[in-house]
Amino acid sequence: MTTDDLVQIERIKQLKARYFLLMDQKRWDEWADVFCEDVTIDTREEGTPLIHGRAKFRAYLPPILENVKTCHQGHTPIITITGPDRAEGIWAMEDMLWWPKGSPFEHLWGLGWYEETYRKEADGEWRIEHLKLRRIRVEMDGVEAGSGDRPASGERTNVPG
Repeated sequence: MTTDDLVQIERIKQLKARYFLLMDQKRWDEWADVFCEDVTIDTREEGTPLIHGRAKFRAYLPPILENVKTCHQGHTPIITITGPDRAEGIWAMEDMLWWPKGSPFEHLWGLGWYEETYRKEADGEWRIEHLKLRRIRVEMDGVEAGSGDRPASGERTNVPG
């Protein structure tokens, strides 16, 4: 690993930190810029559709979280530079969401990880190219709601062959 690899890994860590912070602060236009225009978002374990494109994801997520207080955290990233403008990473994650009174649920707590690929674009900025959320535990109002669908080996499934 070179010094430049470490610099690029730090830039990717900063990218993911912006993803979490801007989502929780609901700064949606800035948040959308962490993604490549042709991003693929795979949160199908959550019962959501596979989403292709930054604009589609930007239109999809904000209305869902509009009145929800959220706290998203990413931990212990494993990031590998795979080429001059490519990288892949796994992040342990935890999220907590609080819905307003009168909603069907009051609180969600989730654990799992993000499996991602990144691309450095023409402007020199790293962006998320592919995001897959894999959960190992979800609690809704303190009751386990699901444990995700992950291989026992922890094998990565999002990296192109």
